[in-house]
Amino acid sequence: MAQILSSMNPSITTPGHTELQQAQRQCRPLVGATAGFSIFVNLLMLAGPLYMLQVYDRVLSSRSVATLLVLTGLITFLYLITGVLDCCRSRLMARAGARFQQALEKRVFHAALSTSSTHDKEKGSGLRDLDAIQRWVSSPASIALFDLPWTPIFIAGIWMFHPLLGSFALAAVGILVALALLNQWTSRRVLAQAHRGLYHANKLSDQIQTEAHMVQSMGMHQASYTLWQTKRRRALLTQLAATDLAGAFGAATKTIRMFLQSAILGLGAYLVLQNAVSPGVMIASSVLMGRALAPIETLINQRPLFVQARLGWNSLAALLTQVPPVQLRTVLPQPSAKLEVKNLTVIPPQKMQASLKLINFSIFPGQALGVIGPSGAGKSTLAKALTTIWSPAGGTIRLDGASLHHYDPSLRGAYIGYLPQHIHFFDGSITQNIARMISVPDPQRVACAAQKAGAHEMILHLPDGYDTILGGDGMQLSGGQMQRIGLARALYSDPVILILDEPNSNLDNVGNAALNTTIQQMKAIQKSIIIMAHRPTAIAECDILLVLKDGGQTAFGPRDRILASMVQNHHSIARAAGTNSTGLR
Repeated sequence: MAQILSSMNPSITTPGHTELQQAQRQCRPLVGATAGFSIFVNLLMLAGPLYMLQVYDRVLSSRSVATLLVLTGLITFLYLITGVLDCCRSRLMARAGARFQQALEKRVFHAALSTSSTHDKEKGSGLRDLDAIQRWVSSPASIALFDLPWTPIFIAGIWMFHPLLGSFALAAVGILVALALLNQWTSRRVLAQAHRGLYHANKLSDQIQTEAHMVQSMGMHQASYTLWQTKRRRALLTQLAATDLAGAFGAATKTIRMFLQSAILGLGAYLVLQNAVSPGVMIASSVLMGRALAPIETLINQRPLFVQARLGWNSLAALLTQVPPVQLRTVLPQPSAKLEVKNLTVIPPQKMQASLKLINFSIFPGQALGVIGPSGAGKSTLAKALTTIWSPAGGTIRLDGASLHHYDPSLRGAYIGYLPQHIHFFDGSITQNIARMISVPDPQRVACAAQKAGAHEMILHLPDGYDTILGGDGMQLSGGQMQRIGLARALYSDPVILILDEPNSNLDNVGNAALNTTIQQMKAIQKSIIIMAHRPTAIAECDILLVLKDGGQTAFGPRDRILASMVQNHHSIARAAGTNSTGLR
């Protein structure tokens, strides 16, 4: 399977190909059993032609009913065994596909998750690629590969009946192979265009659904529909062309195969008239050639499935090569809230220019750091780097002296709480979302996190309280409610570092007061907070400030000193007057 699905240059072996081949090895017992059953299935396929020979050459000439009954009973038993073995082959290959998928699904899931925030084109494609391989392994096409080596044997058997019949059967195989090559040559470009068109149409559909509120509020219904319809229609037309082409070749293959099978019957009849073969040979040759051509016809008809599986194999190999397996790491003791950043440089994915350059700062337990600067300064980029969403292109980030990548990812997520600028929830209850969708949430920890975030009372006033369903099919919350529940989710694991990206962008005065109280409580228990902020009220509890501009660091130090050098009314900002009119120059 690896050799068939791998790229056109099998001499190039990447770590991803190696991982796929290792997963394939786990399927070898099932594939080996299928190969063994295939031997008996194809041997039993000779029972039909032999039965034809005996009926035409012995039963009809001897007019023996007893011989006919014995032969019929025997062939019935052999066909029953053939059916059982064929069913076993299908079940074995279905389980081989499932085992292959199970061996890789966790690895592919985490690899796809690692690239989903960096490569939109590959978002979720890893799991679809794995499904494509699983479907092909479980399909009749994979079983046809075990039958294909028997085609020359059946052709040889026909040749033994008569060289002219063998030559005709060999020519029939050549015709079907040529048809398959022609199919591949003509449909390659159309299939690629159909795939690209469908991808762009689905991507636009996802964008429209994500921004549904904007589409509705700005009256963009017709414009967005027209744009989507145009892309969708192009994709549909290309898909129809690909489907028509595949259907035409499928129909042509079936028609030609049926004609050839009938033609060899006519050729056999001619040889019977010439007394060159017996009538039984005429029928047996037709049956044998039908069996010889069957796997070729199946592979031609199932070619789109094979193409998807091959593309999926190569795509998965590239994905697994790009994202190496997570190494088991020594569990470090729980760190203190000390974070050191030295010469941090971050280049966003698929970009050529750094968004952050040579950033240096330190934060110690009990401190709150405010990161300020104009839009596009790099604040959200810094948050993504500190939470390891984006990997640094240079420099180091250390938590209590250890590099962030020295911590196990699950523990690292527990040590660093994160409230992103744009908050999304999974389909589930508020309890499940605050508990980060673990299978058995701890209600006490959930309520405690909500209380720390100042969201407890607000949640209790919702229709179903903590059991209120959120997500696509659940209740729609206001921006402020979402931020407070998102803050509770960030606090659920009792992190030592809390990173807040524009935490009060949707909060009212009550929400701002609750946020400041949360920050005070975190500082009191020697936790550290990093706040990316535009509004002055967000930095009311900050002890130190980091100023960014155009991806560079322009200032770092105590809050009052930095504000005094930057703004005229720094005293009012330092006291967090709670107004939105004061801004940074």
